Amino acid sequence: MRTYLVVIDETEEAEVALRFAARRAMKTGGAVEILVVMDRAEFVAWGGIQATMEAEAREHAEDVVARALDTLGEEGQLSPAIHVRQGAAAPMIRAAIDANPNIAALVLGAAPGGNPGPLVSHFSGSEAGNLPVPIMLVPGALNREALDRLS
Repeated sequence: MRTYLVVIDETEEAEVALRFAARRAMKTGGAVEILVVMDRAEFVAWGGIQATMEAEAREHAEDVVARALDTLGEEGQLSPAIHVRQGAAAPMIRAAIDANPNIAALVLGAAPGGNPGPLVSHFSGSEAGNLPVPIMLVPGALNREALDRLS
């Protein structure tokens, strides 16, 4: 089944990318796979502080996933695969693509104005020609009417 891999965080452009991917999946009979990448917490010598930092990171990731599920609920009846990973984002994204042969595209939201974001810069730059799937860059400034028209 054609699967759209969407990398999400708390930004508005990530939500726009998720909406776009959900609509494409519904119209093409495909699926959505959501990836949340948490930064690896710096090591702290005191175990209690380390555990608190890790718990806060997990809680933040759970909030991001909950918002994503709300967004998908507004878009229709999709049941996405959800993956939460810890580490550097680019290698985690590449590993997710390599692990699932059904992934048909990497969908990223580009921040409006100025810098489009680190993942968009990375994957549309030196990595663009090395991925085994196309990259869909969704402008973060798109509204729902534009998404309806384009997806």
